[in-house]
Amino acid sequence: MIRYVRADDLPRFPRLAETMFRDRAIQFRHRLGWDVSIDDLGAERDAYDAQNPIYAIWQRPDGSHGGSMRILPTTGRTMINDHFLHLNGGVRISDPQVWECTRFCLSPSAMRRPREAALIPAALMLAGCELGLRFGLARAVGVFDARMIRIYRSLGWSPEILGREGSGPASVAVGLWPIDRRSRAAISARSGLPECLAAEWFGLSFPQLSAASIAAE
Repeated sequence: MIRYVRADDLPRFPRLAETMFRDRAIQFRHRLGWDVSIDDLGAERDAYDAQNPIYAIWQRPDGSHGGSMRILPTTGRTMINDHFLHLNGGVRISDPQVWECTRFCLSPSAMRRPREAALIPAALMLAGCELGLRFGLARAVGVFDARMIRIYRSLGWSPEILGREGSGPASVAVGLWPIDRRSRAAISARSGLPECLAAEWFGLSFPQLSAASIAAE
């Protein structure tokens, strides 16, 4: 299942948090070779984890992390504006209706299981679109490498590319994803995950917001 957790609430889910940050270290430092900071416990965190982001996390039945992504408003500090501004021609993205998604991560064990390797990215994309709709967003923005393009295309939710650098699998781009009901329906149709499941995930994590957003529709 997908669980949305604000950073301030992660202590309520110690196993989920511990395995998420550990899996991030494995993916970004050890597998992709990024220059990221790893603490003595083998966890990867950066300055943006201190901005109280929302995490969309695939939680396994045993409470551990299967996959996740981090979501932050662009009106505050973001990776795109702080580190990848050149990919957008030097133009800052700061809009209350545009939030940044970063640190898309799959656990190593999920990558070794074909069913989970397909299911978890689809669930995270559907959850991200659902979150955006419920929070009244218009777009999501993110930095991604070329290896993700195939996943986005397969789910019917390809970004508008604002800029890129490099070539081949190592190329990096900044993209904008539309957040609307059509996109949610497309992800649902391509993945086989029903839209009502995304609504259920949101309702479990944000019961008061869920009731308010349903009443407004």
